[in-house]
Amino acid sequence: MPQPNLRRQLALWLLFPLLGLLALDTWLTYQRAMSAANSAFDRSLEFSIKSIREGTQLIDGEVQVNLPYLALEMFESDRGGKIYYVIREGGDGVAGGDNDGRAVTGYHDLPLPPARLAPEPYHTAFYDATYRGETLRMGALQLPVHDVPNAKTRVVWIVVGETTEARHELARQILTGALQQEVLLVVLALAIVWLGVTRGLRPLNRLSAKVAAREEDDTTPLENVDLPTEVKPLVESINQYVGRVGRMQASRQRFFADAAHQLKTPLAIIQAESELTLRESLSAQARERVERLNQAVKQAAKSVRQLLSLSRLEAEDGPPVAVVPTRLDETARSVTLDWSPVARSRGIDLGFEHDGPVTVLAQRELLAELCGNLIDNAIRYAGDGAIITVRTRRGGRTGHVDSAGSASVEGAANGAQDNLDGPMLQIVDNGPGIPAHERDAVFERFYRRESTALTQSTADGSGLGLAIVKEIARKHHAVVTLGEAPGGGLEVTVRFPVNEAD
Repeated sequence: MPQPNLRRQLALWLLFPLLGLLALDTWLTYQRAMSAANSAFDRSLEFSIKSIREGTQLIDGEVQVNLPYLALEMFESDRGGKIYYVIREGGDGVAGGDNDGRAVTGYHDLPLPPARLAPEPYHTAFYDATYRGETLRMGALQLPVHDVPNAKTRVVWIVVGETTEARHELARQILTGALQQEVLLVVLALAIVWLGVTRGLRPLNRLSAKVAAREEDDTTPLENVDLPTEVKPLVESINQYVGRVGRMQASRQRFFADAAHQLKTPLAIIQAESELTLRESLSAQARERVERLNQAVKQAAKSVRQLLSLSRLEAEDGPPVAVVPTRLDETARSVTLDWSPVARSRGIDLGFEHDGPVTVLAQRELLAELCGNLIDNAIRYAGDGAIITVRTRRGGRTGHVDSAGSASVEGAANGAQDNLDGPMLQIVDNGPGIPAHERDAVFERFYRRESTALTQSTADGSGLGLAIVKEIARKHHAVVTLGEAPGGGLEVTVRFPVNEAD
């Protein structure tokens, strides 16, 4: 279903009323055009009647008509219509009357004006009539003529009619010219409205761009300066909503921090007591139970530490990360050595590679925590006997290119394209890898992979390691990418921004 468009809706709401007004104006314009055409042609018709009047005389009691040259020229001119005339003597001079009088010349059956339009003497009356299946515009003049020597007077009717094709053609020409102007005005009006709406929506577009560019966890209020008064209520509503979300996030972070702090001491006591108990002489069954208890407490203590770390990283009101030039290769080598005993206990070949000194702007403790979480994740999920390689590179576009279906989590507004040339940290294993449809979800807190056959080591995972990696990368404007390793397995790449420290 197409999304509603405000500009399009406004244009349509204006277009249909304008079309209705245009149709009404078309009818009114045509009526005015016909009235103007009738007025112009009626003057010509009246001029012809007056010309005929000049040639009408009463001689010896007989009406004689001598059609003038101008009248004959009109009758014979090619104006796209037909001309009819009749001159009658006497009668009552109305259509349908008892006495139509004698036709002196012309078309004897040409209709006279109706009684309601019967003109006064010497005045021309105009009316419409139908004659021989055609619509005529008629002009009628009642003319008294005198025979002075014989002292006689007769009343003569001069009636002239013409078909209306020329009148309609003139009206259509007037209407066409008017419509062209009006259609142009409608189009210009819609263009002006479209332009005005577009300019009027610029504050909304700017507001939309600001909201789209914000980080997903940014809860700072939006600025409402330089905004139209109609938009300010929307911004205030958004700020109220963002404020509620910020309070919820802060409450959640406080809950995690408080819970972790409250659990930290009891868990430490339980772990110490269980380790002391294991030093005593216990039956095999009791020792197995205490070892399971000790392992569970260790895992709980680790989850508490991770929750505390994640809470500190996600806190927007906390102190900013103080970054300094840090040797990425040295930090990664040190962390790899720390995890070597764990890897050996699982029969895992954990190695380190580098192509020289690599320096990044980072906080060393957080950088070590990021590397440690990635190695821990690889050890847990690659399986016993796997091969894990920790690698650092100076940067550039060398090395393995992520395969299709890779997932990328950006640490800041800097896109992955901006980090392709920067220093990078890679952890590559030959384990089962992560299916493409799960690569985005594994960065969510407490997510446990659905496709992993859980062993004891994988079951001990808390689902917080990669969430912490994501937050540390965000703090350092780095990008974490999951892809398929050459030959199978998982390749995790952390690309840091290009800097001048290296």
